[in-house]
Amino acid sequence: MENEVVVDITSDSDLVTARAEARALATRLGFSRTDATLIATAVSEIARNIVVHVGRGQIVMHLVREERRHGFVAIATDDGPGIRDIDSALAEGNASRGGLGLGLPGARRLMDEFEVDRGLERGTTVTMTRWRVLDELELLRERRRDESAR
Repeated sequence: MENEVVVDITSDSDLVTARAEARALATRLGFSRTDATLIATAVSEIARNIVVHVGRGQIVMHLVREERRHGFVAIATDDGPGIRDIDSALAEGNASRGGLGLGLPGARRLMDEFEVDRGLERGTTVTMTRWRVLDELELLRERRRDESAR
């Protein structure tokens, strides 16, 4: 899919790739430079958690288009031991060493929607979304594009 990017996370160098891909995808969706940087930072922090706590995982990023808004979605998965105490991990001040100091709580703060799911036996999935509301000109262009496609 053109609007989907998959980044395998196995080392620190993959954090750079994940961050760059997140920024590029967010920019393509029309997010401002500042918002694209915030999205990239959240993705980087989640990728850092994978490297530090599990060693390997994957982040899938894609775009979502709704009638009045567009969204950037990142889904990070690993098959590590899982997060024992999710509430504690999401508490402010519990960032992993070596990152930007944001960790899960910071990534959650930077995104509009944030969900952590612990697998039954193993693994963790973090799903996070940032939305951008379309302005009136964008809505008009979308309607015209839809009408011409019919």
